[in-house]
Amino acid sequence: MIGYIRKILGCPLAVFGGIAGISVFALAAALYSEVALGLEPCQLCIYQRIPFVIGAVLGIVGLAVRKKPALVKVLTGLIGLNFLANSAIAAYHTGVEQKWWASKVEGCSVNFGDLGNADAPASTQSILENIMSAPTGNCAEIPWQDPIFGLSMANYNVLLCFGIFAVCVASVIVRSKLVKP
Repeated sequence: MIGYIRKILGCPLAVFGGIAGISVFALAAALYSEVALGLEPCQLCIYQRIPFVIGAVLGIVGLAVRKKPALVKVLTGLIGLNFLANSAIAAYHTGVEQKWWASKVEGCSVNFGDLGNADAPASTQSILENIMSAPTGNCAEIPWQDPIFGLSMANYNVLLCFGIFAVCVASVIVRSKLVKP
């Protein structure tokens, strides 16, 4: 089992493909929760999406340069730091949700504006711009909680992003042992 895990961590195709896939899935889930479930994001929710966009882009770049060991290690390290930062943002958001501290982030109550109506539907671009730039939620309120564990989306984001960071660190260590200079 350990050998299989090392093999996966040493394979840039698996690591970068997995990171790109998880990043795209997380962004899609966030947009789905807004559009289909009617959950309103706050400013901290929007900030937590940026590292997923960066992760998706760097994951795709990593797939393109996967045959260059030095670049693979650098990109894996950058992706790991990116998700460590996102884990910190999500941990801060968790503290705000739990009322451990007050948010220092402004802009948690901006209106979406007109998304269009049946007579004049909004374009896909304007809807996406509104979703990405106009959060209406309050950072201190939890719009959704897991009914089993009681965890919020920010809590899950802490775990997911720290997990991706740990995978990146493990991958760099495994690749360092596989590729000798």
